[in-house]
Amino acid sequence: MYRPAFELADILRQSGPAYRQNHGLTREQDRAVDAILNCRTAALGGHVEECCQCAFTRISYNSCRNRNCPKCQSSARTKWVEARQTELLPVEYFHVVFTLPEPIARIAYYNRKEVYNMLFRATAETLATIARDPQHLGAEIGFFAVLHTWGQNLLHHPHLHCVVPGGGLSPDENWVSCRPGFFLPVRVLSRLFRRLFLKRLEAAFRKGKLSFFGDLAGLRDPAEFLRSLEPLKESEWVVYAKAPFGGPSQALDYLGRYTHRVALSNERLLDVKDGRVTFQWKDYRVKGRQKSKVMTLDSDEFIRRFLIHVLPRGFQRIRFFGSLSNRNRKVTLATCRRLLAGPMADLLPDPGSYQTLRLPADRQSIRLCPSCGKGEMVRILTLAPTRLPPDSS
Repeated sequence: MYRPAFELADILRQSGPAYRQNHGLTREQDRAVDAILNCRTAALGGHVEECCQCAFTRISYNSCRNRNCPKCQSSARTKWVEARQTELLPVEYFHVVFTLPEPIARIAYYNRKEVYNMLFRATAETLATIARDPQHLGAEIGFFAVLHTWGQNLLHHPHLHCVVPGGGLSPDENWVSCRPGFFLPVRVLSRLFRRLFLKRLEAAFRKGKLSFFGDLAGLRDPAEFLRSLEPLKESEWVVYAKAPFGGPSQALDYLGRYTHRVALSNERLLDVKDGRVTFQWKDYRVKGRQKSKVMTLDSDEFIRRFLIHVLPRGFQRIRFFGSLSNRNRKVTLATCRRLLAGPMADLLPDPGSYQTLRLPADRQSIRLCPSCGKGEMVRILTLAPTRLPPDSS
């Protein structure tokens, strides 16, 4: 089975103990580090498999299933994508991204749960309000949003990726399609999003729900806090619509690549040596091939950047809204399919479009024997979790 030359677990194993000793970790960060270190090791138990043809055996250790672990998201992603297949409609799908400006991102750094929830709610209200307006779409829409808190360089960059079907239900329950290739005007979305978010932020401040530390400590003063918001009321907030996916197959491909992504995959790690980490990243401010770059950080700084993206326990980073919310989805989808008059087979993508999500990186079936290439690996023994001895290095 394919294994990258370097893994996040290697960095945490080498530099994590010193980092933990010198820095305070939240409970969620502490659990994430432990999970990543123990993932697919004897500490979590596992099983022994044997080939039914050539008697080749191998040991497979259990995954930690932590949502911050780069090795554990493939299986979770596949199951989630498969569950979404029956919810796709035979329409064009759009991808809209809402980004918090840097001054707000700095506030979010110390108030993650509060500010991230504001981001979800302001985004949902913005899309629903503009779509409901007869001057734009005049329909009730449904969509889901995925929270990403990182940029390619691992710095704090909170933004929401929204996937929206190109249309919705009118008040008299008829299907209303948007214009081909165009969903909603981004400038209108941006300005309403700005107003709704700042309104929520001010309300949270008045209720004492925000905390300020370090160079933001001055914002504890109400007058200073309100003064800091004035420039944000006039600046342009980044809301942009990417090129539409097209049909449901392209939307499903997006789901597989983005919904369960972590801040950094093991494949991007290039070198781990002498207390420094080198990884690949893309600078999207640069066009063309030059956007691909390499960055080297001290291990402490690398670990710090990775851990700021560990979300509070129980925080939902994928949420459904409008006509696709949990309480409305079943009835709404049935109505949409009836109005769109598409047979069920046309609503679903070709299984080949998501099947590769089930396979490891080397594209070899996990059930096929890696030795003879003919037999199937069969479980013959279960291994109990084993407490590992302390590292003596």
